[in-house]
Amino acid sequence: QVQLVESGGGLVQPGGSLRLSCVGSGLTFRSDCMVWFRQTPGKEREGVARIYTGNGLTLYGNGVEGRFTISQDKAKKVVYLEMSSLKPEDTALYFCAADATPANCAPARWMDTQNFAYWGQGTQVTVSS
Repeated sequence: QVQLVESGGGLVQPGGSLRLSCVGSGLTFRSDCMVWFRQTPGKEREGVARIYTGNGLTLYGNGVEGRFTISQDKAKKVVYLEMSSLKPEDTALYFCAADATPANCAPARWMDTQNFAYWGQGTQVTVSS
């Protein structure tokens, strides 16, 4: 049984940093696609960053590359999202998602929420002074 548990959200001032964690119990971390999505009220979930656990390759969504870094600790089965230079528009509920189909990590597929079988409960990030 796969379970994703996020943590690390909170209130931070503009320009600050946060690190989100997603523990993926029940996953092998051999060839999984792990993605961070975020959502604000009234909007669809958008892909923030993804990592393919097989080789560690990463992709980023619009507006976060250079500020956010996704990484993994395979031994602990944890995916991290390091966020820096945070802006008020980064305020959202951040979700961790996973799927065991490597093809869902393709550039044309990883931002589609329908391609991911497993979801965490979300962790709130609020960027405000």
